[in-house]
Amino acid sequence: MKYNPLIHHRKSIRLKGYDYSKAGAYFITICCEDRRHRFGKILAHKMILNQLGTIAYNEWINLMERFSSFELDVFQIMPNHMHGIIVLKDINLDKTVGATLAVAQDENEVNSANRATARVAPTTIADVVGAYKSIVSNECLKLYKLQNKQMGKLWQRNYYEHIIRDENAYINISNYIINNPNKWDEDKFHI
Repeated sequence: MKYNPLIHHRKSIRLKGYDYSKAGAYFITICCEDRRHRFGKILAHKMILNQLGTIAYNEWINLMERFSSFELDVFQIMPNHMHGIIVLKDINLDKTVGATLAVAQDENEVNSANRATARVAPTTIADVVGAYKSIVSNECLKLYKLQNKQMGKLWQRNYYEHIIRDENAYINISNYIINNPNKWDEDKFHI
């Protein structure tokens, strides 16, 4: 079907005008396509990860190596979604990276006139979530291909985010994430 702006319009769920590269804590929820149970199951109020769930877990932890201004906080992989708190650290936006324009024979041949600088772009929530979704999808797809199976789409489009504005909100959200397996039967994502 051809794009029709009267029918095909997407309403952004992001806070209008908010800078999502701003230092702070963000509560993130990423759901599997059609809320399919892909990552394991809840048994006796504990999340039991399967192979795909282990990938989702490990790749969340590995994000710290990818983003220097990112910190891990509380997170939980659930059967068909994941919750996490992303903390973006305050970075100097004027930070630059030097790159030489010439190959030097030895260290003494490089002078400051031959250096170029580039701005380091701040990390946004979308950068972190996009990288995570992509890496997890690719790693899970490898498992499916080994088994000669079709995976289909792993994640639903987009993600949910909430800006954590104070300590009380942080405590409530952290407790929600930690206790999510205990309350799985009541969870709005439980299908």
